[in-house]
Amino acid sequence: MYKIDKIDGQILKILQKNAKASTKEIAFKVGLSTTPVYERIKRLEKKGVITHYSAILDKEKIGFGLTVFCQVSLQTHTKSLIEKFEIAINNMDEIHDVYHVAGSFDYLLKVVLKDNRQYHDFVIDKLSQLNIISNVQSNFVLNKPKEFISYKF
Repeated sequence: MYKIDKIDGQILKILQKNAKASTKEIAFKVGLSTTPVYERIKRLEKKGVITHYSAILDKEKIGFGLTVFCQVSLQTHTKSLIEKFEIAINNMDEIHDVYHVAGSFDYLLKVVLKDNRQYHDFVIDKLSQLNIISNVQSNFVLNKPKEFISYKF
């Protein structure tokens, strides 16, 4: 685990809210000059704390208004079936996040699609084709009152 000091925490908080923030802007906010801030950011990238930068899109504005959480149970818990399932789902663009969990099901999938029809087709044409799945429970998102913004350091 990488030790994050107060300044690194401030830098990370700023970048989580706006990955396009300039080094100059970040330096002003944390009270340092640009060179040490630039070096800190590069060190955080090199150490793998910052893994990548991305743009967060408004899913509804681009026509993807349906989010479904699928609770998936596998037939058995063998290493080969787990690997087979994970390879298969990595090739499904509709699936945005995958969590291998402990509890009453094996995987929690976050699936983002245009509408119910596309979800129907996804289940019929893709998920149900995986003969290693024993059960799928679907939970449709009605509203998202909170979305992840940043970690507290």
